[in-house]
Amino acid sequence: MTIPTQLSLVAFIASTPELHFLSDGKARFYARIGVEHFRKEVDGSFTKLDPSFHDMVIFEKTAETAYARLRKGDVFVASGYIHEYDGSRNGETIIREEFVARRIGHDMQRCAYEVARRQVEAPDSVPTPAPQPAVGM
Repeated sequence: MTIPTQLSLVAFIASTPELHFLSDGKARFYARIGVEHFRKEVDGSFTKLDPSFHDMVIFEKTAETAYARLRKGDVFVASGYIHEYDGSRNGETIIREEFVARRIGHDMQRCAYEVARRQVEAPDSVPTPAPQPAVGM
């Protein structure tokens, strides 16, 4: 079986996040995000380039959680997909895109925090490893 993968993204929240509720009652999170870019130089060093900015949306329960936890400036890691849609600029129809995050969390390398774990039963299909004897010296 192949490993299921999705598009992933490391970025920062560039605008104040917004939370709205759609006509069906589902939550929708929106924020402008910035993606940092670097160029590798001949000597092996990296030069920081200007970031690119994009739209990101999240839906349902994840949207509500993201709105409660993410602030402008936070660096995050997300997985999801790119959604293209028709928009308009100066009376012309253009193709726009937004990143739709399905999973999102703070980047552990750039954010200090504590983890409060919930008690969740492990799925039946995941075997529990047998305890290993301690090695004495």
